[in-house]
Amino acid sequence: MPHAIWSGAISFGLVTIPIKVTAATEDHSIRFHQYHLEDQGRIRTRKYCELEEREVSADEIGKGYEVSKDTLIALTDEDLAGLPLPTSKAIEIEAFVPYESIDPIRIGQGYFLEPDGQVANKPYTLLRQALERNSKAAVAKFAWHGRERLGLLRIKDNAIILHAMRWPDEIRSPESLAPAPVELSEDEIAKALALMDALAADDIPEDVATDRYTEAISDLITAKQKGKTPPHAAEEEAPAGAVVDLMAALQESVQKAKASRGESSEHATVHELPKKTAAKKPAAKKAAAKATAKKTTKKALAKKPRRSAS
Repeated sequence: MPHAIWSGAISFGLVTIPIKVTAATEDHSIRFHQYHLEDQGRIRTRKYCELEEREVSADEIGKGYEVSKDTLIALTDEDLAGLPLPTSKAIEIEAFVPYESIDPIRIGQGYFLEPDGQVANKPYTLLRQALERNSKAAVAKFAWHGRERLGLLRIKDNAIILHAMRWPDEIRSPESLAPAPVELSEDEIAKALALMDALAADDIPEDVATDRYTEAISDLITAKQKGKTPPHAAEEEAPAGAVVDLMAALQESVQKAKASRGESSEHATVHELPKKTAAKKPAAKKAAAKATAKKTTKKALAKKPRRSAS
């Protein structure tokens, strides 16, 4: 088990639970070093003072906030440690909310909360079982690394996990990214649902949960180490261009998805979508409009504005 990165307590009303915090995840990515191409010497980052034009050691470096180009406010570790925050020593549970009310985009790094000592076992177990029966997430505040954060407590197996969360003002709005309104046919929607059915699974498939990039990098390094020719990806045919026939693309996707799972693609699942009863009145109006349009002159028809494609 990795070493604890923080120790403190969970504050649950008047109940205090001593805990240790350890990272819930670990990174298995392959790391690279930068080196000088000419002689393979390592390239390193050094702390350099631009005024004295020399390298400085860690004990000569402090924190500061730049108010203006010529004004710097120095902040010491003691200044930051002495901030009047109740969350500097404890994870303060503030509320319990439904899981579905939490936008996943706000959920970040996860940490295991471990009871610290025999005295913490009972209140820790009490909170864990209460969270299980309540079926809600606990929203908390905590202060690490010089800033206060929002957190989410949930249960995994028999442990309590803390997730760091983004503050509301840290989430960008996707409004400007939304495409212009388009019309979709009921057949297109039904075919898209059929493709989703063909790709449905009870859990993330094993082949999907495999980091092929890291495996490929490892094979590349091994081949070069042994003086062998590195493996290369097979050349794929370049796409002919933009897909014009959306229905054909969806149908082919359904067939490929079913074939990859050894299923028959002859009878793809097509969803019956409810008919829009509200569309009948506009249709009647269109029919009446067409009948009226026959009585207009060709000149008037030429001046009639067209509906924008957007």
